[in-house]
Amino acid sequence: MPTVLVTGASRGLGREFVRQYAAAGWQVIACARNPDTMGDLASDSTVLQKLDLLDPATITALANALVDRPIDILLNNAGTMGSQSFAKHGLNVQRFGQSDYADWEHLFQVNVLGPMRMAEAFVEHVAASKRKVIVTLTSMVGSMATNAAGGLYAYRSSKAAANAIMKSMSIDLAARGIIATPIHPGWAKTEMGGPNAPLNPVDAVAGVRRVIDGLTPEKAGRFWQFDGTEMPW
Repeated sequence: MPTVLVTGASRGLGREFVRQYAAAGWQVIACARNPDTMGDLASDSTVLQKLDLLDPATITALANALVDRPIDILLNNAGTMGSQSFAKHGLNVQRFGQSDYADWEHLFQVNVLGPMRMAEAFVEHVAASKRKVIVTLTSMVGSMATNAAGGLYAYRSSKAAANAIMKSMSIDLAARGIIATPIHPGWAKTEMGGPNAPLNPVDAVAGVRRVIDGLTPEKAGRFWQFDGTEMPW
């Protein structure tokens, strides 16, 4: 039975990933800062674990606790837009001249350093599995080629940086048979995406899962969308 580890599993897309993978017969390691909020997700196939991307010690502790556990898919789902809400204010957040640099650093800690720390801590677990996949959910706003609106400086830069680390990771880990890539899950109706998003979480997650199922070494390190199309950098 394959195993997937999901970060940011307490809400939004993370919670839906846990639900869908468990329903599909996977062993799921569901991680969040406060596992108590995920009690309804616990089952024979789903284990809840404490993990805080801002606390590297919790990452190390979990990696050590799972030292003999192969992980087929390391799914870096956890992410943040910071203190300003896109769901409420749209592109009016993070405008030029309004930079909150402490918040910007917070975004990089979660959206960039978090996935990197997870990959470095769990690379042996992934290498020991059959599927050998590392995926980080990024965003279309991390694409420089499609940026025609400006703004969102902190969030855009964090997602572009996440894309960059996944590209390098795809090269560095290829010799070990590991497929690493970023995926844009679409603009979904979550707390972050807001009620006006065109996509529901069920369809967004199902789409990402199909993309993951279709990954091959040739597709590693490319910027995929939930519908299987490729996004320009």
